[in-house]
Amino acid sequence: MKKYKVAIVGATGLVGRSFLRVLEEKKLPIESYALFASKRTAGTKLKFLGKEYEVQELTENSFDSGFDYALFSAGGEVSKKYAPIAAEKGCIVIDNSSYFRMYDDVPLVVPEVNFEDAYKNKGIIANPNCSTIQAMLPLKALDDKYKIKRIVYSTYQAVSGAGKNALDDLKNIDGSKPLKKFPYPIFDNCLPHIDSFLDNGYTKEEMKMINETRKILHHPDLRVTATTVRVPVSNSHSESINVEFEKDYNLDELIQTLKDFPNIIVVDNPEKNEYPMPINSTGHDEVFVGRIRRDDSVKSGVNLWVVADNIRKGAASNAVQILEKLIKDN
Repeated sequence: MKKYKVAIVGATGLVGRSFLRVLEEKKLPIESYALFASKRTAGTKLKFLGKEYEVQELTENSFDSGFDYALFSAGGEVSKKYAPIAAEKGCIVIDNSSYFRMYDDVPLVVPEVNFEDAYKNKGIIANPNCSTIQAMLPLKALDDKYKIKRIVYSTYQAVSGAGKNALDDLKNIDGSKPLKKFPYPIFDNCLPHIDSFLDNGYTKEEMKMINETRKILHHPDLRVTATTVRVPVSNSHSESINVEFEKDYNLDELIQTLKDFPNIIVVDNPEKNEYPMPINSTGHDEVFVGRIRRDDSVKSGVNLWVVADNIRKGAASNAVQILEKLIKDN
């Protein structure tokens, strides 16, 4: 079996460190790793797979030694500059930033949903937005069976999705320290504002969900709207998803369809107060779905409550799953 050489770019960040944890769990046939980050954190030593790695500074020459794959999570500007360099040197990049997601020639991949798109890569594969990824599993299952007509997203997104400074803001309970990330306190508060506002009144996060959903599901004209909200939860995003179908459905059959889809766990027992929650999904790679009920305000609609670990399935695990399948199919 071929042994592979893999680079981790942004290894010292929240997602980068999660890459390492997931890779330790997967035990893929990878012969060697190299860890890269900015000049600021280069020299950091990280324990990984029983060894101590020194993080190297990312430069234009970092990929000269010939990597098979690279996992990037260092922000859009880093990806913009360095992902094409890596690709030109024969490395397949799986990029967690938003920079390449809407490029026509860059596949946007959730492995359970549209992995076949990954084979169309020209050296770069984009990892979708965290809030989009978890929604795609139940939506793909239901679209295949009932054909989705319209989607309404309302998200309750964890602070870890905004990075370490955001988590520090959450811990700033008494407001005694200057805010590092958010324009207002996040402790004991909700912010209907993720990323910057656009001319149409939506935020970039909301438009990411709308446009990425259309691309991943191969429905360029699908009617989708979104409101994304940051809530004072440290980890795991929650989403209320309202879906309207072209076809009618039987609720029991719909629930079974979700149960049968890979990596969906249905937790839906109102009589026992059982439903998905962030405290239960954190640390897991599955997507949890509950509060499944008919929407009687439209002819064929359903409400779903969808929860997943935004750092794992919403970022690191999804990227590593892509890597795992590429290696397996090679």
